[in-house]
Amino acid sequence: MEELLIELRQLRYFVAAAEFGSFRKAGAALDIQESAISRRVRDLEDRLGASLFQRHSGGVRLTHAGKRFLQRARIALRQIDYGTRDVAAIGRSDDGSVKVGIFSSLASGFLFELLRAYDKDHPDILVELIDGNPAEHIAAVRQFQLDIAFITGKTEWRDCQTEHLWSEGVFAVLPSEHPLIAKEVIHWRDLAGENFIVSDAAPGPEIQDYLVQRLADLGHHPDIQLQYVGRDILLSMVAVGRGLTLTSEATTGAQIPGIAYRPIADEVLPFSAVWSPRNDNPACRRLLSLARAMSRSAGATIIQTISGLIVTSSLSQIPDLWL
Repeated sequence: MEELLIELRQLRYFVAAAEFGSFRKAGAALDIQESAISRRVRDLEDRLGASLFQRHSGGVRLTHAGKRFLQRARIALRQIDYGTRDVAAIGRSDDGSVKVGIFSSLASGFLFELLRAYDKDHPDILVELIDGNPAEHIAAVRQFQLDIAFITGKTEWRDCQTEHLWSEGVFAVLPSEHPLIAKEVIHWRDLAGENFIVSDAAPGPEIQDYLVQRLADLGHHPDIQLQYVGRDILLSMVAVGRGLTLTSEATTGAQIPGIAYRPIADEVLPFSAVWSPRNDNPACRRLLSLARAMSRSAGATIIQTISGLIVTSSLSQIPDLWL
């Protein structure tokens, strides 16, 4: 059976002519010449092999075939209109979803402000947050199980794009009665000989590697105990004296009774966005665009205030650390 090729404008002109009962009035309503309306309707009739209108001096009148076709033409145009609006809404990120891998606390800081601003600008977007370690997030980004991941470091990943967005200080988490509380800034040598606890879940293993690396430079192998608990319970364990741990600056916004945070001197942790260049999710693109704008607004330098002292570091000089 020969395929019927019907143009969208033929349907629109036909419906308009049926509603106005005149090619002339339909043309005026659509801002199209009457002859164009008449010609397209005639082409449509030729393709269908049936007359849709009876022409008379006062205008046009639907035939029996025309009446039946009008119902279906209206349904077709309505469905096309729905589809157009739906796709346009996705393009504008009016609705949809975005899956975000995180490796930082949402208690405060850049990521907290980013997600709050995004929710304000796009309240109909469903944002799904997935916690995990960088390796898991990168694998998920490659397989499109995550749209974007915010992880530590500035490493370039195969089949992914990476962009450094912000940095955070590294803090020691201490019991409130610990002698190091008297110090406003802690150095690594202050932590030599201390016992540490880390979670088995992210970012615990990364914190363990980080501690071993830093303290090994001082000739000390730290005592690190693995705990099968979440981040919040781990901080409570610090409060009761089970050991110290490390965290990033954003986490310090969470106030847990019995613990205190102290910055570690000269330790700055970069955070980057990682996404697949083949991911065409508009909601993800909007999130990345907002993140870039917020990063630019922070300026070309990061100013950290530590105990009343201002330390300025060029973005290009931030070390590539992992936590």
